[in-house]
Parts: sequence; structure tokens; C-alpha cells
Amino acid sequence: MPKKTRTINTKNSDLEGPETTAKASKKPSLNDMEQSHGKDESEPTPTTLNQIWGDDGSGRYKTLDETEYRTYLQEMSWSDLRSHASQHGLIPVGDRVELEKKLIKEFKAYAGSFNVKTKPAPAVNDVPDKVRKILEEGR
Repeated sequence: MPKKTRTINTKNSDLEGPETTAKASKKPSLNDMEQSHGKDESEPTPTTLNQIWGDDGSGRYKTLDETEYRTYLQEMSWSDLRSHASQHGLIPVGDRVELEKKLIKEFKAYAGSFNVKTKPAPAVNDVPDKVRKILEEGR
């Protein structure tokens, strides 16, 4: 069977002509730049049917605020804490601190499913001169 050969045309009329270069754009100063945190600022989209029907998630734990839930746990007696853990599917084994950690971990997972928005972190503009020099070396 004969081999197939291809020829490639190397002449291109688009490449001919005067060469042009792009003008260098002026670099913005560090004070003009803004730092992005990478979080989506839009409203959370519902992920379950309950969320579409208006469930805001406060029914299971009575809140979606972690600090409020921590104070709620600290106000409970040991027996109330054990029954609260068993109601949420945890086996109440160990001491109080360990059980509170488990409950808070479960709470964070539950609250995270409702896409609770947090406050954006404040921008850090106070960079020492020594750090600024090190960062500017990469330019």
C-alpha cells in the first residue's frame, strides 16, 4: 500500500508586512489595586427542595449562627447535652468538651449546606516596607 504524503504551504500572506508592537501599558500603583477574596457575593442559590420552598435552616438547631449555638450548648446540663446529641444522630460518648466539639462540627456542616454568607474579611493595606520590597522583586 503506498504511503500518503502531505505538503504544507509555509507561505502566508498575513504574516508579511510591517511589524507592529503593542505599547506598554502603564502599571497601576499598589494603592490603586484592590485585593479580591474570591468569594461569590451573589445570593446563595437553593440546593434542596426544602430551601426552594422557603426553609431557611433554622428549624433543626434553632439558629444558623455559630456563636449563638455555642452559648446554647454551654447553657445545657450534661444530661440535656447528651439527649441533644442523640437527637442529632450522635452517640454521646466521652466528656462534655469532646461532645460539644462533635456537635459544633455537625452544626457547621449543616449550616454550610445553607450557604450562610459571612462578612468579608477587611482588606490589609498595611504592608511593611521590608515585605513590600520582597514582593516587588518578582515584577
